[in-house]
Amino acid sequence: MTLELRIDQLSKTYSNGVKALQNISLTISAGMFGLLGPNGAGKSTLMRILATLQEPDAGDIRLGDLDVIRQKDAVRETLGYLPQDFGLYQNVAAEKLLDHFAILEGIVDRAERRAVVEALLKQTNLWDKRRQKLGGFSGGMRQRFGIALALLGNPQLLIVDEPTAGLDPAERVRFLNLLSELGENSIVILSTHIVEDVSELCTRMAIINKGQILLEAEPLRAVETMEGRVWERLVPKDELAAMERDYNVLSTKLLAGKTVVRVYGETQPSSAFHAVEPELHDVYFSVMGGHYGRPAALEAAR
Repeated sequence: MTLELRIDQLSKTYSNGVKALQNISLTISAGMFGLLGPNGAGKSTLMRILATLQEPDAGDIRLGDLDVIRQKDAVRETLGYLPQDFGLYQNVAAEKLLDHFAILEGIVDRAERRAVVEALLKQTNLWDKRRQKLGGFSGGMRQRFGIALALLGNPQLLIVDEPTAGLDPAERVRFLNLLSELGENSIVILSTHIVEDVSELCTRMAIINKGQILLEAEPLRAVETMEGRVWERLVPKDELAAMERDYNVLSTKLLAGKTVVRVYGETQPSSAFHAVEPELHDVYFSVMGGHYGRPAALEAAR
């Protein structure tokens, strides 16, 4: 039986009145699942609830046969969690700290523990740095060490929250490759505001904003539904305001002193525009702007 994480009608409102989650329902199977949304969309609240660190106001969550809300200890035995910000002992070597956490995980046999620590450091490409103190680690190395910690106990559910923020391009690629490998045998939920992370890794995704799921889809199929609906033209910077007033602008970027404007339209907006191949960025901005809401497009993306 394939392991599934089922989230049903999950809600959370904070004491200041902010509705962090509003009736969230998702079914997530093994593989890489991307939760995409801007900062403050509710991603971290959902991740903390899934990681048994926070209580929802309403709703149910099941991981296989486990009730995530009521069987927290059992869930934690099969859970790995890498939060957005996590502290490390700066003056301790990577190998020594991982060994310490392995003991806390219940791996008391020294030979077994040594084998587990070595395997995880090699898997995260940190074996050659095992005796280096964590305070000297780069951002990417810290994130990979965090994954090594999260993988202690061989979790079936791995949650990573904004893992590539602040990483340089090379570190980001190494980290994403590692996550991709892990997604072959377990459920990996990647929470991020970086569209490329989801585009390159995830077989399914959900876009969340203001505590609500706006779209759940396969990234490739979602992009396909935008075929023939994304148009582009080059305009002087002083015409940008008029463009944003007259068209459904998806995104803009500077190019040689002018602005490249991408817009959403069922038909060619004018002869000045030319059709372009859609990308996941276009899906994201279209959903956030309320243009990607037609039933036919939503059904086709599922």
